[in-house]
Amino acid sequence: LAVIFQNPDDRDVLLGLKALKPEQTRMIRGSGVALADYPCVSEPEGKPVVAMAARLLKDKGVLEFVEAARLLRQRGVSVEMRLIGSPDPGNPTSVTQQELDQWAAEGQVELLGYRKDIAAQYAAANIVCLPSYREGLPKSLVEAAACGRAVVTTDVPGCRDAITPDVTGLLVPVKDSTLLADAIQTLIEDPVLRKQMGQAGRTLAEEAFAIEKIVEQHLDIYRELLEP
Repeated sequence: LAVIFQNPDDRDVLLGLKALKPEQTRMIRGSGVALADYPCVSEPEGKPVVAMAARLLKDKGVLEFVEAARLLRQRGVSVEMRLIGSPDPGNPTSVTQQELDQWAAEGQVELLGYRKDIAAQYAAANIVCLPSYREGLPKSLVEAAACGRAVVTTDVPGCRDAITPDVTGLLVPVKDSTLLADAIQTLIEDPVLRKQMGQAGRTLAEEAFAIEKIVEQHLDIYRELLEP
């Protein structure tokens, strides 16, 4: 028996419950990304763009993202905040259509709805943001790394495991719109740091997240378990 985990926190929960023995656990960072489908291109010029791509659930940090947009506007920071995704009406934590209509009327964030062209959306952005409350290992941040984009995310299981803190992105406390806005502002005002983090993200993706390497790690586990 072997159980594959994508972050150490989930593994440690089950070890703490004595549901598994340490030798039964394996760690693989995420589900991988096809690097060819997420090319690393230069950042766009002009007003900086921050993109968040997720199901529009409150526990993805959508409300904090919108509040950070309000704060940045109040501070006079020139930025375009793009929210990519759609509500999930069957989920009790989903944002409502009423909330979306209100945000659209306020104009704090640009609502792009459900999109499949995430690589193109990230190519059109300067920063990728995911202020989620908890993840396994978020695909959106793996894709951001592949696209060479600096990340702002929360210091929670899964999210912190998808970046190299202070190298490929910045971590902020969960449910803290002010510090989220601060981190975004830091990267907006320091394009050299932002681009360095983006380049380091692409390197991380090549070394840790390439789909070929993830598949090979799974096959190694299967081979090990099938050995007589």
